[in-house]
Amino acid sequence: MTEMGKEQMRSKKETWSVLMGAAFLMATSAIGPGFLTQTVTFTNQLKAAFSFAIILSILIDIVVQLNIWRILGVSGMRGQDVANKVLPGLGYLLAFAVALGGLAFNVGNVGGAALGFQVLFGMSQTTGAIISAAIAIVIFLSKDLGKAMDKFTQVLGFLMLALVFYIVFVTKPPFGETVKEMVRPLGNFEVLKAYPWLVVLTLVGGTVGGYITFSGAHRIIDAGITGQENIGQISKGAVNGISITGVMRYLLFLAFLGVVLMGQQIDMGNPVASAFKIAAGQIGYIFAGVVLWAAAITSVVGASYTSVSFLKTLFGVVGRNERYWIIGFIIASTAILTFIGRPVRLLIVAGSLNGLILPLSLTCVLLAAYRKDIVKEYRHPMWMTLLGWVIVVFTAWMGFNSFKGILALFK
Repeated sequence: MTEMGKEQMRSKKETWSVLMGAAFLMATSAIGPGFLTQTVTFTNQLKAAFSFAIILSILIDIVVQLNIWRILGVSGMRGQDVANKVLPGLGYLLAFAVALGGLAFNVGNVGGAALGFQVLFGMSQTTGAIISAAIAIVIFLSKDLGKAMDKFTQVLGFLMLALVFYIVFVTKPPFGETVKEMVRPLGNFEVLKAYPWLVVLTLVGGTVGGYITFSGAHRIIDAGITGQENIGQISKGAVNGISITGVMRYLLFLAFLGVVLMGQQIDMGNPVASAFKIAAGQIGYIFAGVVLWAAAITSVVGASYTSVSFLKTLFGVVGRNERYWIIGFIIASTAILTFIGRPVRLLIVAGSLNGLILPLSLTCVLLAAYRKDIVKEYRHPMWMTLLGWVIVVFTAWMGFNSFKGILALFK
């Protein structure tokens, strides 16, 4: 093989590695403590019928992620820069909202990591939080930051999938029934009308809302996988990210469903540990600690990296010292958790803001899709645009109602 051929092979291998890393970064950013709690709560409420919400949310997530990744990837610009092109100043608003939401949720992510260590080693929340933060900081001190982040999220992502699959194997949930329930509402208008649609939108917000969908998109831009010539690879990476998240959600659902159908009461104070212990005894409890910690620490990495990536092109001091701002972000999250605890009001407001970020960011992207100064000669598929606008309307309506309800609590 010629030197040119070897170079091309290396280039393809490196591109694939980055794309998989971006997919896992996005997926593991989504699979945090909130993701786990959502899944067990809705499984407890809806039983097998929850499978319909899962498959529908996955389809919506794919549309959202394809729109965002393709436009950002083709343009080579991050979310805030695209927003500023669409409407000057809008990028600063988007960056502020993402950074605030990322900081608030990172407090919860660090808390989740501390809870995982508490399950595994019985250590205090403060000690678990500090050790977890230190591990995340080591990732960002690595010489090759991108590769370190890719490997870390991939290894822990595969580990989580394997451990949850074991719990599914032990609990033996009714797989056939969940498949039937996945499509049953489509053939019964009364069931479809009565379905709790808020659950679907909650899942969408928890998977591609806020900073999450941008984590992988900004990673491929940082790696230079941009332009129309890479559109096929970018699309594959986008779908892979949602697929990994969807598989994890469905496996968790099956695991929790198996426990629920045993007739055992899940302790909602620590639902993951409780469900895994009911399913597989002490080994299940240990697995729960590992899953909790892995889900939380990878979300810490994703939230910190993405939140700062929204600021680095707007403020030169952040761009020149990116890794140190990321480390500062992690330290700030840990300090808030350690000295204040989980600030309920901040988390509530940030959560409602998170619901407004998706329609805002998706609107910017859809408008940018037809701007030649942003995407040049690229032609965005009309079906993606139309479905994208439908999702904007629904998520904006839900986000507005959520934010209105939150404001009423503070009166």
